[in-house]
Amino acid sequence: EYVLDLAADGVVYGEVRYAPELNTRGGLSMAEVVETVQEGLATGMAKAAAAGTPVRVGTLLCGMRMFDRVREAADLAVAFRDAGVVGFDIAGAEDGFPPADHLDAFEHLRRENVPFTIHAGEAHGLPSIHQALQVCGAQRIGHGVRITDDIPDPAAGKLGRLAAWVRDRRIALEMCPTSNLQTGAATSIAEHPITVLKDLGFRVTLNTDNRLVSGTTMTREMSLLVEQAGWSVEDLCTVTVNALKSAFVPFDERKALIEDVVLPGYASAL
Repeated sequence: EYVLDLAADGVVYGEVRYAPELNTRGGLSMAEVVETVQEGLATGMAKAAAAGTPVRVGTLLCGMRMFDRVREAADLAVAFRDAGVVGFDIAGAEDGFPPADHLDAFEHLRRENVPFTIHAGEAHGLPSIHQALQVCGAQRIGHGVRITDDIPDPAAGKLGRLAAWVRDRRIALEMCPTSNLQTGAATSIAEHPITVLKDLGFRVTLNTDNRLVSGTTMTREMSLLVEQAGWSVEDLCTVTVNALKSAFVPFDERKALIEDVVLPGYASAL
């Protein structure tokens, strides 16, 4: 159902993340949870392709940062990397649970060449982002809205050292406007940091965070930015390409989606 919802929304590539440990109450092991989810996603992708709306969906396994099974989830990301799992994340309460508490898991993922993103800079500030990048080695940052704390003068384009690091090294920021309004990380769509960060050249991406909990879709997120933040079709194209450039799948797949699907699709809308 999730895959078919993405296809109906016009999504051509998506990464779904969940915590296996939160789905074991019925008696399944974490590995059995992953196997079951992958079977469901494969069925959804086959149905979407048969309907003429193909969509590729990769999985990010999450560890819950306030519990003690993060390394176990990381082990599963390694074990299932050839079965549809494309990366890893940690989620849950950010404040009080720094990512470095799980450094062993991230070092293991780096040794095994499994990419990962880390939720940082939403409920906690710059130290969380710095630790996620410089201590743990994240390739992307989930949310990251607080990077604006290191931009003293956006109008002048003046960046602090951490903000410059994020922008200049093309670290993707997985931004979720509606979700951020619901959690209090942003005050309005019009003033959401995604717009100023886009204008400053950061590699921002647009995301739903929780489609069902937040009651949103990619189409809705895009429409809100157009209607309330003055975004253009070109802006939407930029963040879509940003997302694919930073996706956790092989370069040739990303390149093909950008050149054969995304750019022609946006060109037809101009």
